[in-house]
Amino acid sequence: MTRIFFTTDVHGSDRCFRKFLNAAKAYGADCLILGGDITGKVLVPVVERPDGRYEAALFGKKEVFGKERVEEVRKSMQDAGQYSFVTTPSELNEIHSDKAREARVFNEAMVTVLNSWIRLAEERLRGSQVKCYISPGNDDKLEIDSTLADSGQFINPENRVVELDGGYEMITLGYANPTPWKSPREVSEETLGEMIESLAARVKNPANAVYNLHVPPIDTELDKAPAVSHDFNYVKEGLGIKFIHVGSTSVRASIERHAPLLGLHGHIHESKGFVKIGRTLCLNPGSEYSDGILRGALTNLADGRVHDFLLTSG
Repeated sequence: MTRIFFTTDVHGSDRCFRKFLNAAKAYGADCLILGGDITGKVLVPVVERPDGRYEAALFGKKEVFGKERVEEVRKSMQDAGQYSFVTTPSELNEIHSDKAREARVFNEAMVTVLNSWIRLAEERLRGSQVKCYISPGNDDKLEIDSTLADSGQFINPENRVVELDGGYEMITLGYANPTPWKSPREVSEETLGEMIESLAARVKNPANAVYNLHVPPIDTELDKAPAVSHDFNYVKEGLGIKFIHVGSTSVRASIERHAPLLGLHGHIHESKGFVKIGRTLCLNPGSEYSDGILRGALTNLADGRVHDFLLTSG
């Protein structure tokens, strides 16, 4: 039996990442897989005021607090996937007036947190047989790739074929078909299909393969997302929000062509669920990273088949 714990789209949440590492012991998993969109999207300045107190926009609301609470406040933001840095009003003005410097500050915060995660993974898993696979997704900047170098029991499987316990081969790709947000790792459906097929061609036994593809296959319960207008507002339908299928035709075509054992997907936070495409079980655990809730998929593989699975939340 090979037991996999898979999660995705933690978007910089320190609380979710720690729960991810703890899942090895909690669920008795042989391998941990974090399937993309690992970094955060928000950088919050914690500004020191002339009166010695500090202020920051905590989840959209301005708050003022004493020096003794600075680290507590920064931790609460990091648990929700928001990076932060301590600054002064004059320095903040300088940063905002220099876009290149603004980008550097964000990237430094992002890489600092990611480095701390890799060190934590090595520390927590040292001495065990558990392998930890972490790869980027479409929202993750290319600047993190050098940080995601294999180290100890940590492996970056992006654009590779790796062998999991039990002899199961896994291909991984974090790139996405085009989105309205023009994220860092987006390509056309044609290019995405070529990238997937290049990996699939290197798999020795497709029937035993795991496809760790960040984008879910199109026209399933795993790829339904709110429709947005040209100005990024939700499109209404009746009394609610309109949902549309935004997954990838290339991902679906590859699954239908090669019929792997298992598909692990994310990208669409709202579409927690599972679906069968032919013999292939495809899973999307969903994401609630901003609330510190880790959604996952626990899968047992045995004798070349999916023995059972469970979508988890905690």
